[in-house]
Amino acid sequence: MTNASDLVVVGRVAKAHGITGELAVDLRTDSPEQRFALGESVTARLRDGSDRMLTITAARPHSGRLLVRFEQVPDRNVAEELRGALLLADPNALPPIDDPDEFYDHELAGLAAVLVDGTPIGTVRDIEHGPGGELLVIDRPGAPELLVPFVSAIVPEVDVKGGRVVLDPPDGLLD
Repeated sequence: MTNASDLVVVGRVAKAHGITGELAVDLRTDSPEQRFALGESVTARLRDGSDRMLTITAARPHSGRLLVRFEQVPDRNVAEELRGALLLADPNALPPIDDPDEFYDHELAGLAAVLVDGTPIGTVRDIEHGPGGELLVIDRPGAPELLVPFVSAIVPEVDVKGGRVVLDPPDGLLD
């Protein structure tokens, strides 16, 4: 069995949808048809830090989100309690990625961020997914976090096995 700390985020509950317990979920997975398939389970990490196991009974796309029903969420009141919850799953159940230029978020978190010349910058803490693309969130010792667009022109190399991402930032990005 996987520890809760070893789970990866596959979605976030945005809000309740309707009165029957359906939830609008912002996806954080490239394989929603597998992660949110009928009968699959996810762990919901609530805003208070507690965890609840949820079993999927239905899922359908709606306005850029996924509307999901869970066996344990019978009505809107229970659904409202889940607003903002992170939905977590076992990374070992993820399908393999064939494209060498694609990565799961959990593979990038914890990698050292270095410049092309090897100068250390910090550590990748997270990946933010936004409408303009992905951003690497890099923690820097003694400095504010750094948001780096995750594009090949700025991040020319990702070496998961070597434990690092190489940055070639334009002028001003590190300031």
